[in-house]
Amino acid sequence: MGLLDGLIPNLGGVAGLMPGLGKTNQGVTQQPFKTHLGVTDGDAAYDTVAEVVAIIGALAAGSVWTKVWEKTCEAQRTYRWGFGSPQTPYNQGYMWFCSLDTNVDFQVGKLRLVQANSNETRVYTVLEIDDTRLHLQTVTTLATATPVDIAQMTPLPEKVEFPQIGEDSKLQLWYRCVTAATAEDNLGFSIPVTIRQ
Repeated sequence: MGLLDGLIPNLGGVAGLMPGLGKTNQGVTQQPFKTHLGVTDGDAAYDTVAEVVAIIGALAAGSVWTKVWEKTCEAQRTYRWGFGSPQTPYNQGYMWFCSLDTNVDFQVGKLRLVQANSNETRVYTVLEIDDTRLHLQTVTTLATATPVDIAQMTPLPEKVEFPQIGEDSKLQLWYRCVTAATAEDNLGFSIPVTIRQ
């Protein structure tokens, strides 16, 4: 038994008296909060329905993958697609996406959720999904095609298997058209993200 063992039973006691002892990242606390991103959250060239519809509407059947939306991350924040955990399904994120020619038909294709560094030399495809699974089948309006019940939406928990991205990195949506809408005129989406700041 050492000389100080009787006086200081463990370093936990010292750490309690001296905050910060034995701790790492003292003072660095990034609090997560959950939100959803939509069209208007995009960068200047991607922040209106008209801009995004123009990009997707120009794609023909069998198109190559095309970037249709992008958001550049702000300073002092990190982002990751999705929020919550499948272990608590009512507290995890759910997404929808819909592109259509109102009252006529849907644009049908595949959607990719991508994160990239600022110069796009490191790119991760976080999710690739058939967009017919991301909306209802009533083509009357965007509202009638938008699911409001999570039982009809695709879950997107926080994608913890991918790194958080920070300042000047990008969240992107890429799209490949399988069947083009007759004359696409409307689009909407809501995709969950976790932000830490």
